[in-house]
Amino acid sequence: MLSKHYEDQLHEVIYQIYPRSFMDSNGDGIGDLGGILQKLDLLRDLGVTAVWLCPCFQSPCDDNGYDISDYRDILNDFGTMEDMDRLIEGLHARGMKLFLDLVPNHTSTEHPWFQASRQGRDNPYSDYYYWFDEPPNDWQSVFLGSAWAFDEKRGQYYLHSFAKRQADLNWSNPKVLKEMQDIVDFWVDRGADGFRIDVIDMIAKDFQEGKNGFGPHLHEYIHALFGREKTKGLFTVGESGVTDIEEMIRHGAEERGELTTLFLFDHMECGREDKFTRKPDSMKSLRDRLLHWQRETDAHDLLHSLFLENHDQPPMISRIADDGEKRYESATDLAAMVYLMKGIPFIYQGQEIGMTSARYGTISDFDDIESMNAYREFCQSMSEREALEKINFGSRDNARRPMSWDDSGKGGFTTGTPWIPLHSRHGEISLEKDLKSERSVWRFYQALLRLRREHEALVTGRLDVLSSREDPFLVYTRTLGDERWVIVCNFEEKQQISLPFPCEAPALANLSRKTEDGTYLPYECAVARVR
Repeated sequence: MLSKHYEDQLHEVIYQIYPRSFMDSNGDGIGDLGGILQKLDLLRDLGVTAVWLCPCFQSPCDDNGYDISDYRDILNDFGTMEDMDRLIEGLHARGMKLFLDLVPNHTSTEHPWFQASRQGRDNPYSDYYYWFDEPPNDWQSVFLGSAWAFDEKRGQYYLHSFAKRQADLNWSNPKVLKEMQDIVDFWVDRGADGFRIDVIDMIAKDFQEGKNGFGPHLHEYIHALFGREKTKGLFTVGESGVTDIEEMIRHGAEERGELTTLFLFDHMECGREDKFTRKPDSMKSLRDRLLHWQRETDAHDLLHSLFLENHDQPPMISRIADDGEKRYESATDLAAMVYLMKGIPFIYQGQEIGMTSARYGTISDFDDIESMNAYREFCQSMSEREALEKINFGSRDNARRPMSWDDSGKGGFTTGTPWIPLHSRHGEISLEKDLKSERSVWRFYQALLRLRREHEALVTGRLDVLSSREDPFLVYTRTLGDERWVIVCNFEEKQQISLPFPCEAPALANLSRKTEDGTYLPYECAVARVR
């Protein structure tokens, strides 16, 4: 049984912002904290209760801010510490929270710790990172190539699980743990209400077993970071490679005092063979993966994170649904299917207007370091056209294009030159255009979140599935006491769907349906209260 504190976390609605691409307030082509502050009323009106910011700290931005050179200062492109204080104040004044992105596995090689560490083996920072005379294993970087790089100054190899200028911290050194505790405390004192923790499982290495992550001291480190008196009660969500319920319990069981919840990523495999290769798929595969974790987390009193995309993932609508003629139906059907399940909703910027993947004709339109490395490798075995097709499909830049506020030449994002080319469909898909339409994805999201907020059964109620695994649709109910709701989400073909009980007229439907029974069109959905 969840405690009142843990159950209350289910009421959060978290909106993820990629600051560089959200809103530019000073015309330099780069999104900033001032731009976010301008949009807080809009987010509150949507139904958001908390904002999660991707890293906004000082960084040379080899990996768009996930290579931090100072955890206690704001990247100049984004503003100042005073701007951050104003943003925190603005959020709190609206009854909203701020969750920051903590990157504990690695720093930029420009961080003072690394610069001191590379000076030699006899200084206070010598073992803040992993150094070896020769690579001890054949670990590969997530961004391709060896995870080991030679540093001329120190004359040894250091570990970088991502880019070469992102050196992995040595958490077996107690000083590193203390540094991270101090960073967390610094931001809590400043007003942060929680953290999303980047690649949390990788902070504990297992060199003996040859595993870059899930080392034997992992949970000791997590508990030391978030199980302290000062950090108890913080909202924490870990980016994790967890694939089994036992490890999920070790991370997220309330009595362990570690994390509030995790992001589980197996449903990110929907619609692709690998990150850059498409495969035929449908909403059925997404449904099955989501329902698996609904059953598992509910059976073990764990909080589940509900999300469809993020800053690393191309939009789900472009992988398993129809992002063309039926874009509105697909976007709203996905929203109803996922965000009325039991869990904590995470919405990524642009998702609430039905933003899709983009498409470009040249690699110069991309910025992401992972995509650039992959493109060079692809070109060794295929044509540039075939390589670009893969990048268009899988690039993280699909999620990092500037937000489309209107259909003007610069999308309402900036008065200057955008740091990266605008979304290829920005003239077609924008908030302004969406709000003028009778078929508004934004207004559907707003109505869905309002319905969820006003009816406790849609937040903490029991979830029961009425449809079968073979059905090309999903029907499920949420029940709390005498209150019961039914959610029907059809997939890509027209279907006749009948319910075994009478319902009120739908409180929410993407195609103005009057009754819950009957013929459902492709990607049609409806939500109704059971009489």
